[in-house]
Amino acid sequence: MSLFHAIGFGLKVGYQLFMLCCWFLSLISLNLLSNGGVMTTKTGWLGDGGRIWMKLWDLILESGCKFHHHYSQYIGSKKVRKNWWRKLLWAWIVFWILASIWVFWYMNSQAYEKRKEALASMCDERARMLQDQFNVSMNHLQAMSVLISTFHHGKNPSAIDQNTFARYTERTAFERPLTSGVAYAVRVLHSEREQFETEQGWTIKRMDNVEQTPVHEDEYDPADLEPSPVHEEYAPVIFAQDTIAHVISVDVLSGKEDRENVLRARELGKGVLTAPFPLLKTNRLGVILTFAVYKSDLPPYVTPIERIQATAGYLGGVFDIESLVEKLLQQLASKQTILVNVYDTTNISHPISMYGSNTSPDGLHHICALNFGDPFRRHEMHCRFKQKPPWPWVAITTSIFILVIALLMGQIFHATMNRIAKVEDDYHKMMELKKRAEAADVAKSQFLATVSHEIRTPMNGVLGMLQMLMDTDLDETQQDYVRTARDSGKALVSLMNEVLDQAKIESGKLELEAVCFDLRGILDDVLSLFSGKLQEKGVELAVYISDKVPEILVGDPGRFRQIITNLMGNSIKFTEKGHIFVTVHLVEEVAESMVVETESPSSGTLSGLPVADRRRSWEGFRIFNQEGSTTSLSSSLTDQINLIVSVEDTGQGIPFEAQSRVFTPFMQVGPSITRTHGGTGIGLSISKCLVHLMKGEIGFVSSPQIGSTFTFTAVFTTGCSGLNDQKSQQINNQPSPISSEFQGMRALLVDPTPVRAQVSKYHIQRLGIHVEVIHDLNNIEVGNTIIDMVFIEQEVWHKDLGLSTLVANKLNRTNCKVTTPKVFLLSNAIRSTRANFSASGVSTPFVIMKPLRASMLAASLQRAMGVGNRVNYRNGESLSNLLRGRKILVVDDNRVNLRVAAGALKKYGADVVNAERGKEAISLLTPPHHFDACFMDIQMPEMDGFEATKRIRDVELSINNRLQRGELSLEAYKNVSNWHVPILAMTADVIQATNEACQKCGMDGYVSKPFEAEQLYREVSRFLRTESNEDSWEGFSD
Repeated sequence: MSLFHAIGFGLKVGYQLFMLCCWFLSLISLNLLSNGGVMTTKTGWLGDGGRIWMKLWDLILESGCKFHHHYSQYIGSKKVRKNWWRKLLWAWIVFWILASIWVFWYMNSQAYEKRKEALASMCDERARMLQDQFNVSMNHLQAMSVLISTFHHGKNPSAIDQNTFARYTERTAFERPLTSGVAYAVRVLHSEREQFETEQGWTIKRMDNVEQTPVHEDEYDPADLEPSPVHEEYAPVIFAQDTIAHVISVDVLSGKEDRENVLRARELGKGVLTAPFPLLKTNRLGVILTFAVYKSDLPPYVTPIERIQATAGYLGGVFDIESLVEKLLQQLASKQTILVNVYDTTNISHPISMYGSNTSPDGLHHICALNFGDPFRRHEMHCRFKQKPPWPWVAITTSIFILVIALLMGQIFHATMNRIAKVEDDYHKMMELKKRAEAADVAKSQFLATVSHEIRTPMNGVLGMLQMLMDTDLDETQQDYVRTARDSGKALVSLMNEVLDQAKIESGKLELEAVCFDLRGILDDVLSLFSGKLQEKGVELAVYISDKVPEILVGDPGRFRQIITNLMGNSIKFTEKGHIFVTVHLVEEVAESMVVETESPSSGTLSGLPVADRRRSWEGFRIFNQEGSTTSLSSSLTDQINLIVSVEDTGQGIPFEAQSRVFTPFMQVGPSITRTHGGTGIGLSISKCLVHLMKGEIGFVSSPQIGSTFTFTAVFTTGCSGLNDQKSQQINNQPSPISSEFQGMRALLVDPTPVRAQVSKYHIQRLGIHVEVIHDLNNIEVGNTIIDMVFIEQEVWHKDLGLSTLVANKLNRTNCKVTTPKVFLLSNAIRSTRANFSASGVSTPFVIMKPLRASMLAASLQRAMGVGNRVNYRNGESLSNLLRGRKILVVDDNRVNLRVAAGALKKYGADVVNAERGKEAISLLTPPHHFDACFMDIQMPEMDGFEATKRIRDVELSINNRLQRGELSLEAYKNVSNWHVPILAMTADVIQATNEACQKCGMDGYVSKPFEAEQLYREVSRFLRTESNEDSWEGFSD
């Protein structure tokens, strides 16, 4: 083995060991962070250090993946000689020795931080308590200043004398536990001195000039003090507590420090502290707190001069700081844990120690600022531990444990490495097989997409030519042959679409649109699609949508239509009698009231036949199993709509043994099903994937020979105002299929089946008609109420023709003064009833074929009642009105498709110009031109339809801007100031031509190839208008 391979393999093993170490350290770190008490805001380790650790871990993983990739690519898996293992093992041991030392350092530092935080907490607690007790005494002194101002200076004569003051201060001493005494000095001007001394009976004395302030009477006699020298004003003490009564008659302004303290107090209007000084009796340090007493209440904003003029005297209190701190420490159980020192730091260079003198050998200390209310003086509390920190036994044992584990793991590595080579070989084989499988899956998806598109392109030409052939003069047999060929071609295109959808789903490239659509209109279209087949079978098809479901939703209408079509198509294939019933409700509605439950096996269904219990089809849904989930869905997003859709049938059902593979792609219930009914077996699989993309769930319940019920949920939103989408605009531009001329009319509905009556009432009420439901012809009692129409189920009418005749005559007599109500029969199959009515002389009732749809029902009522616009254009007539005389450009590189598109447009009277290249289209559509619209193929050589459209829009924008600036003449451009020709994309796959892609390049919409009359009318009518456009829309809807 070469040295290169040995080094490479050694590096890889080292990386694996390093990853294991990092993982082990991360566990230890997280454990220490959670239990070590360091998750505080001050340290910030969990916030900052934790994020740094996670980023470092991600970086290690990323670099490890790159190293593994390069090693596997360039070096490969080889065994390394044994001597390399010894070196690697020594490296392992050295590394973990260093790691254990780091763990010891880290845990020891964490213990230090924890001890530091504990000291800070205890020191802060003591500082806070000291400030609180000092504030209590200070507040009481301030209250006494107010009392003196009120009862001494505010009363004449004064209500306070020395005896009263002494008794009061003695009795309230418990409220000032931190003061040694209280005294009051009055302000006396020099002009008032003689009169003041006469009234008081003593002479104002000067303060002794010794360093100690005379607040105790142990070492001097007040009578020995000299009279105060002449000054502008004096402040002799007139009231004092008994403990310091000897200071009476002493002028506090005669001392330098006291004078500054008194003058500062009256200027600020707040309590002022002196510097610390030793008390004479106890030799403890203390301070004096002085408050100015004013003659009357002062306004909030006064100047210092106004305060001096309003000053009446000064109230002072003596605080024993050492006694104060001693009392504080005695209240705490942990007073012996730390040492406390209090300093006056007004002079930072020479701080004055107010309490404490002991020192601790532990260098750890904490400083807290104290606020005694005087902004001029600053105080601090210094705290230290009394004892030395203990040995970090946890850090020592943990580091030793890690080192021992690392040594044991090193021994295990020697045996483990022999297995690495074999594991690496297996891994490479597995990755190779995985790459082959992924490549095969991608190739399959690409093959399906390519083949389906290539097949669809010529099929579009075949279907287009067959449609043009059907418009020629053919006999009945030829028409049947052509119709069969066209249906077969459409079936093949539908199969290709399903195969392409399956390929998109497997490759994860299927995406949903977010456009506005009319849910009820989509279901009406699906009913129209299957109505012919069910009328031949005699099976009843009905749709019911709850009134709580909004009219317009935001989602993917094409995919929603695909799900409904797949489920209804399966039901129609396997149902020969009974009914197929589609219901749409809100999830919250079903969860709260269960309004769609099957009440009984027969009477509570649409046709009276038993059905499977539909509740079992959604019993496994998460939205119903999670407690409070429906409430959270309804309250989390106000514009979110959660729908639950059920498709119920009375078909042959699904065998129990085949129900587990219903949603498996390309799987049928049995081989006989394929032979009998056909199909590819991927419709339900695609539907399940689409439901998941809509954030929903799908389930089913089926009973053999009874029927099946498929239920799915889907999440949509409301609010089309935020969507700038062509399909959203299309909904607003389309005329409403519901006629307004029926608003306010009244109708009777005769149907003995409650569910069917509810469905019929729902569709009739969509036209604005008030409906009253009765269950029997005998119950028709009109009275004075005007009835405009009567809807009767055909089975009720044919059950007793004699009674039906009497009811018809009764209705004629009841409404003899007004228009006779029209009678309509609701039927699933066409039956002749004219002979039954001709003998009785009763006019033949109008027959309305089911399934009921708003547009079909409105058109039927218009024809029968003679209201509204009765012009019934066919689609071709409507398109002819729109396209006749219009000059349209068709761009397609496929000549067959070009011929088909041009032929379809010419059939409706359009003047068509063909172009085979995008550059040619740009030349023809450069303003000024005579084209009213352009149909642009998307996939073309040299320049596709998107690029061509983008360049056309750029040319139009440039010309419009120049026209607005007056650089070009309007006459030269046919007096059109805003050029914008409608461009519609032509594509064989409508799903691929998404709205986003069309809008991005400036297209106005898209149509499928070959042209479908309904879609062509819907798109063209948004841009081309005629006088009869509104009338023609009604015929189209029918």
